[in-house]
Order: sequence, then C-alpha cells, then structure tokens
Amino acid sequence: MGPRSGHARLDGRTRNETVAATMHDEHDTQHDRPHRDFATAPRLAWLLLGLFLVATIGCAGPAIRSQSPEIEALAALEADTKLIGDYAAPWGLNAQRIERAALVTGLAGTGSDPPPNAQRQSLMADMQARGVVEPNGLLASTSTSLVWVHGYLPPGVRRGDRFDIHVEVPPDCETTSLNNGWLMETRLAEMAVLGSRIRDGHVLGVAEGPLLVDPVSTGTLDPVSKLRAKVPGGGVALQSRPIGLILAPEHRSVPLSKRIGDCINRRFHTSIRGAKRGVATPKTDRYIELEIPPVYADNLGRYIRVVRSMAVVEPPGGRHARLELLRRQLSDPVTAPGAAIRLEAMGREAIPTLRDALESKDAEIRFAAAEALAYLGESAAAPHLAEAATSLRSARAAALAALGTIDDANGIDALRSLLTSTSAETRYGGFRGLWKIDPTSPLVRGDRLGDACSLHVLDVKGPPLVHVTRSRRPEIVLFGTEHPVGAGLRAEAGPAIVVVVDGPTALVSRFVAGDPDQQNDVPARLETIIRAIVELGGTYPDVVQFLQQASSHHALQSRLVFDAIADEEGRLSIHEEASARGRDIPSTSSDEIAPAGDGAAAAVPLTDESS
Repeated sequence: MGPRSGHARLDGRTRNETVAATMHDEHDTQHDRPHRDFATAPRLAWLLLGLFLVATIGCAGPAIRSQSPEIEALAALEADTKLIGDYAAPWGLNAQRIERAALVTGLAGTGSDPPPNAQRQSLMADMQARGVVEPNGLLASTSTSLVWVHGYLPPGVRRGDRFDIHVEVPPDCETTSLNNGWLMETRLAEMAVLGSRIRDGHVLGVAEGPLLVDPVSTGTLDPVSKLRAKVPGGGVALQSRPIGLILAPEHRSVPLSKRIGDCINRRFHTSIRGAKRGVATPKTDRYIELEIPPVYADNLGRYIRVVRSMAVVEPPGGRHARLELLRRQLSDPVTAPGAAIRLEAMGREAIPTLRDALESKDAEIRFAAAEALAYLGESAAAPHLAEAATSLRSARAAALAALGTIDDANGIDALRSLLTSTSAETRYGGFRGLWKIDPTSPLVRGDRLGDACSLHVLDVKGPPLVHVTRSRRPEIVLFGTEHPVGAGLRAEAGPAIVVVVDGPTALVSRFVAGDPDQQNDVPARLETIIRAIVELGGTYPDVVQFLQQASSHHALQSRLVFDAIADEEGRLSIHEEASARGRDIPSTSSDEIAPAGDGAAAAVPLTDESS
C-alpha cells in the first residue's frame, strides 16, 4: 500500500526536507532513476562520513536534515543501492479469462431454443462430442437454456484450485429466468471469435453446479437480473499458472538472472513436494519463475512488491546505513508505507526497527510497521492490526489479510476479538482469518451439509448476524446461536420446498410430482430450518432464496448480509481517515450492523467480477 494521502503533511516543510524524506519512496517501480554501473568506489567517502554522522549526531526529526554531509552520504547510498525492481518487472499477474457456451437444465418453463449462431454451433459440437442423443431436441426444451459461462483463473492458481463461475443468457436468447437452473459440466478455455466462428484454445478448467441467481434482485422489476447467475467455487482449474519476473531488455543476462534468483532464495523458502527450497528458479537470461510462499497466498500483490524491493547490489557496509535511512523514513507517515515494504524485504534484521515504530503516535506509521511485522512472523503486530481493522475502515482489508498470517496465540486472540464487532466486514474477516489458520477449530469448524454448503454457527456475543457468500465457496455463517424466525412466514426454498412457520415450530415440506410428499417439523430457528431444507434435497441457492424471503418479510430478526468482504476501493486513505477523526469528524461505515429486526440485506450486485 503506497502513501496515497500523505501530501497534506508536507505543509510547513522546506523543499529540501521534503525531497530528503520522500527520496526512494517510489523505489519499487522500474524506471525511478537511470541505470548506474555496479561500481561504488566514488561514493564510499561520502558513505563513510554519513555512517559516522549517523552514529554521532542521530536523527533530529521525521525528515532528514537538508544540505548536510549526512544527507549527501545517504543520497549516495540510495544511488548505489540497486533493487530487483530496477532490473525486472512482474509477469503473469493478470487474471486469465476462460469461457464457453454451456447448457443449463432444470428450468421451470423459462428456457428457450437458442438461435442458429456461433454459440449454438459451439454448444452443439460439445454435446455431440459427449454423445448426447438428439441435441437439437434438448436445446428446444423450455426446461433448458443456452448460456455463456466464464471464469477467471487468478495469478498463481494451482491445479485443482476452485474459482467462481459467472453465467449469463446471451442477448438474442428468449430465456426469461435462470432460477433453479443447474449448469451442466462445461469445459472452459480461452476463446476468440474469428469471422463467424468461435475458436478456442486448451481446456484450462471445468465448471458445474446449481445456479445462484442474484438473491438481492428477488422481487425487483429488473428482468435482466434473472438472466445472470453465479456458481460460487463452481470451477476447478486443470492447470497451474506460474508467476515470475521478466528482466528488462538492457539487463538480460544469465549471470544477472542467477544473481537475482539467489538473492530471492536467501530471503524466501517454501515446501515443494515435501522438500524445502528457494522460491525462485531462473529459467533463462530473461525470466525467473517464482513460487508463492504460503504467508503471501492471499496477498500476491504485496509479495511482488517485497520481492522487487530486495537489494541486489549494496555498497560495502551499506546495510546498516540503509536500516538507518529506512528507520527515518518509517518515522514519517508520508514515507512510512514504502519504507515498511523495503524493511520487510530485508527480512528479520529489520524487525527491531519495525517494532520501535509500533510506539509511534501516528496511526499510519503504526499500521505500516504492524503489517510488515505480520508477514515477518512477528505476533507482536496482532493487537495493532486488530485495532486498525476495528477503527480504521481504510486499513481493514490489509489488516485482516495480515492478521490471517499470524497463527499463534496472539493472532488467534486478536481475530477472536473481532467476532463481536459492530462491523459486518470486521466480524466476517475475523471468521475467515480463524478458519484459514485452523478450519478444525471448534469455534469456526461448522458442518458440511451434503453437497449444498457449509454451515457455521459461532457462539459469540454481539448483534445477531447472518452472513451469506456468493463467491469462493457456498457458505453460511451465523454469528450468535439464537436466530429465531417469526411466526406467520410462508417462504419458498427452490421449486419444490416450502417453509411455513407457525409459532415456535416450522414445517418444511417438499412437493415433487410423482414422489411422495416429505415433511419435517423443526424448531422455528434458522439453523434447524436450513438443515431441514438440505435434508429434503435443497441446494445452496434454495437455502439462499429462503433466507432472502424471510428477511424481506421481516420474519428474520437477525441482520442478513451478503459478501461483507473488506476492500480498499472508494474509501479514504488511512491518513485521511485518521486526520478526520483527529478533527472529530466521524468516519461513516455502510457495513455497521443495524439493530436486530431491521430485515435489511446488504449486498454488492452479482455482476461484480473482482477476481
């Protein structure tokens, strides 16, 4: 995370102080300064003088004093230190879109016969290759529909990893709704339209599962919303996607490629097929392949920034002077985020410097230091990250990601403290962090309800909250053990299941033509009703439909929230938020949990495709 808003702090500084404090803050970009030879001898005199002054004079403030020999020495040190980012740029960090025409079945007369176009031809060829009998008759049925399916393979995805699937009805089809549909197994590949034909590449993923039509749009007048759906975690990657570094043309050579690889491997290791080894493998004079250490699995962007901030060339004795320079930059909120990244790149020798910054009075400095310490395995950062996740919405996403890497008692205690927050984002972020660290922990373990979904009931205090996911995996989390459902409710759970609540009990019934009726009497509590729906053959979309109807009829006394996942987009920066609170300006948050019984559902449109 870069210092996006620190410029407001520059008022009152001299120009030289500003330049000194911010020099090298953008060091992780490829073209920050011109290329210099590795030779450092002409600058050693200034360097030695600077080291002497650092030891004898010390730091007089957050910015380095201007026009002093010490400044000249540190500037020379900056110039003579070459980082990986000066030579190489990341490769393979874009999500890869894979797609194909597919068939949805199980529609209640809302399907259609697709027009004779390239998408129909593609689907027909796929059906014939699979040996489908009379494919034209199947496509003509109103219980089926042609759809276009796509998903995104994230960078670094491994074979067997799951990803979300997006489904939509093409504009020239007459299908009116995808409700209750099932996506048949579909092989996904990179696609291109050449002339009137669709050309595809290698099959990179497969997709299948029940369609989750946008639950927030239920009951709206928008007909298009019923023609889009998702299958959370419905895709499976068939190939791994490597990431790496590409050397700039002017720097390509086998010795430099090896030197960069050795530099990375001294800092990062991972376990590959049971053997511990470095993460970098120089493949050619221009490409270095990277494995992703587990600690950065959920924060690939930070991993790349840290790698590119590692020093390949450093003047003799320059490491101590660099630590002093970065300590000074860390003491200023303008340069603290960049300095923390470079300290994290140094490894464990930077821990004392980062620990000292936890005592700062500035929220941005404390957070920058705590985030770096978390990725260095230091649990002292845990309470500071929990504080940031609770009080600074701008830092919440990064704080939660960092907390999820601290798997000792301090990290677990910090995450548990978030489960009673008034923020749905913070509470669900705490759950995700705990589940990631130990999915078998009694607090967050939950139950797998057949093939439908996972249900987690957390025995925690705080306002009752029901969290439902529409991405990653089908999952329902109940915060609190008491979630009563009000009497007088009659709600549907898919095409065949009806829930009727009468007083303290609920009757869950399944009606299918040709089959005997099935009924379950259960207590009128959310957990027991969800279990009964799945026991009668209900799918995850069926459960979500019931939850939405119960909430919209004000029968669900708990708050229902969809996808309360913290992100940084559109929010104040940490510095702006902290400054606003210092002026007694409240920081508003749309995800604060409303009083029980409001029946509101907070959600992001299903068409969002952030991967």
